[in-house]
Formats: sequence, C-alpha cells, structure tokens
Amino acid sequence: MSVPDDLRYTEQHEWVRVEGGTVTVGITAHAAEALGDVVFVQLPTAGDAVTAGEACGEIESTKSVSDLFAPLDGTVTAVNDALDDAPETAGEDPYGSGWLFRVEPGDAGVPELLTAAEYRSLTEEKSA
Repeated sequence: MSVPDDLRYTEQHEWVRVEGGTVTVGITAHAAEALGDVVFVQLPTAGDAVTAGEACGEIESTKSVSDLFAPLDGTVTAVNDALDDAPETAGEDPYGSGWLFRVEPGDAGVPELLTAAEYRSLTEEKSA
C-alpha cells in the first residue's frame, strides 16, 4: 500500500500536504481500500471554518458512509469540484487528482501529524 514519505497523516486516515501557506487534504490509500468504490463525496465549502478533529464532510462508498475530519484549524480555500462528477477519483487516485480540499491554517498553524513511518506502523497494527 502506498504511503508517500513527503506527506503527513492523521489517525482518521487523511493525508496532509503543506505547500507554502496552504494545506491540501485527502484520504489515504488505506482508507480508499477500506471504503471500496467511492460513490459520493460531501466536502466543506470554500470559506468554511474547520476545526481540527471535527467532521467537515462525508465520503460514501458502496460499503459505508464515513465522516471526513479536519486535520487542522483553518479556513477552507478550495474544494475539488471535479469530485462532484467523478467521486470515484477520491478512491482511485487518493494522493493525486483525488485530493479533497485545501485549507489556510489558522493561528495555531499545522499541528504535529504522523510521519509516513508512523502511519505505516498504525495501519500495520490495525490490519494485524
């Protein structure tokens, strides 16, 4: 399973890429595999305030509906509108064109998140 080393991860199976003053958020390959075929994605709206650890959207698959959690406090600056017409992209290319939303971090900045090695350990423990 793919776990890119240049990203940070949450225990809720989201990834974070920090680029300048913006943070891009998506689901991990582990989450995509567990979900199966993604059929619907409900994302926050640009301008929405999000709070670390709180639900800010949903991702629905043929197997289940799961909450999306904000990995940091901040303001949503963009959402991946392409997922409206092709939600399956979130599962098929989770680290690329399947990104979910972008956030401008609040005053607290980007919290300490799991490294790729720590996330690999977490997912290996859960699948063992």
